[in-house]
Amino acid sequence: MAFSVTRRTLVALAAGVTAAAAWSGASWAQQQFFRIGTGGTAGTYYPVGGMIGNAISTDKISASAVATNGSVANVNAIVGGQAESGFVQADVASWAYTGTGVYEGKGKVEELRAIANLYPESVHLVVRKGLGVKSPADLKGKRVSLDEPGSGTLINARTILEAYGVTEKDIKPEYLKPNQAGEKLKDGSVDAFFFTGGYPAGAISELTATGSGIELVPIDGPQADKLRQSAKFFAADEIPAGTYKDIGAVKTVAVGAQWVTSAKIDAGLVYDVTKALWSDKTRAVLDAGHAKGKSIRKETALLGLGIPLHPGAEKFYKEAGLIK
Repeated sequence: MAFSVTRRTLVALAAGVTAAAAWSGASWAQQQFFRIGTGGTAGTYYPVGGMIGNAISTDKISASAVATNGSVANVNAIVGGQAESGFVQADVASWAYTGTGVYEGKGKVEELRAIANLYPESVHLVVRKGLGVKSPADLKGKRVSLDEPGSGTLINARTILEAYGVTEKDIKPEYLKPNQAGEKLKDGSVDAFFFTGGYPAGAISELTATGSGIELVPIDGPQADKLRQSAKFFAADEIPAGTYKDIGAVKTVAVGAQWVTSAKIDAGLVYDVTKALWSDKTRAVLDAGHAKGKSIRKETALLGLGIPLHPGAEKFYKEAGLIK
């Protein structure tokens, strides 16, 4: 009799464990991870990625923002399987897909696919006040941070300097994240730094909030006109007065920030992610969060895409009437 009871107990326990495991496994299988490669924590990609990740996460999707070195690093992470998606500048995405620009001779990243165009990224050229720098051409001989390797800013900075007749040999280059560059600008060991990102950028806002004397240098004039003609991904832009404390409006150039993924990612998952991005829940989060959140609009989701849409995203946009 004792044996019989023990046996029944064991059978019941085994059944319970099996059922619990099955339930746990089903729940685990339902939720898919979707990492979003962003940028440095003092930039714009990271907070915007955090907002989107939190907003689109459900019992089926676990989305999270991951701090990275930026656009080029995000492309590499997507290809290498370290991230399911990432934010990438429009120029970098196009170059990667076509094997041109900075990807010349490195092969085409043909698996790259678009989820959405997000918002314009403005090129900021920040200098210590009183240096007399009125144009990128005036940076010759100055200590200038171009951002770190793997960032889209570094590529933009080199392109802009070239347009104004300046090479890296003409300056004393540093390759720092925006927050590190800001700290060095405060202590006088850096004269200027570039940053490409949506305004307001945390690293620059912090400088103006703490009373550090800085100026934003215009990227304007005939050199900028010629730059936009030769590099079509650049658009004329203006950082409005008051974006940063005590700094007036500044004309500059901008590139699009885009959310990209791999053709290897499941179409159903990308469809769910895209649908969640343009849901009422996410709209409310974007409007109430970072200033650039308001610029992320479904109506502009397909603008400036230099790479194909992911089939999952394409399905959503067809249903939404944005693609016929």
